[in-house]
Amino acid sequence: MYSPSAPDELISVFGFAPGDLDEDVEVWPCNWPAFLLFNRMSTQWRAGTGGAIGLDYSSIRDVAGFLGIKKKKLAEIFPDLQVLEGEALRVMAEERENSP
Repeated sequence: MYSPSAPDELISVFGFAPGDLDEDVEVWPCNWPAFLLFNRMSTQWRAGTGGAIGLDYSSIRDVAGFLGIKKKKLAEIFPDLQVLEGEALRVMAEERENSP
């Protein structure tokens, strides 16, 4: 995650400008497990010719297991994970539409 002490060159490697990451975002405690899983799934996107098409669901159980999330809890947070996935896909599609 970004911290204010990260050099501008480092965050630019990920495509961010220095002002892009100044906003703090609160995650409610009830949403924390889904957010944590979604964050750790960041390398598990399936992609097509137009970009990301969704998370690789076959890896969710493994990643959740590494985080100590039990099967019952995973079943409870899966709908929240899908909401995060859907919003991320919407933002990525919007960015593709607005890029030159």
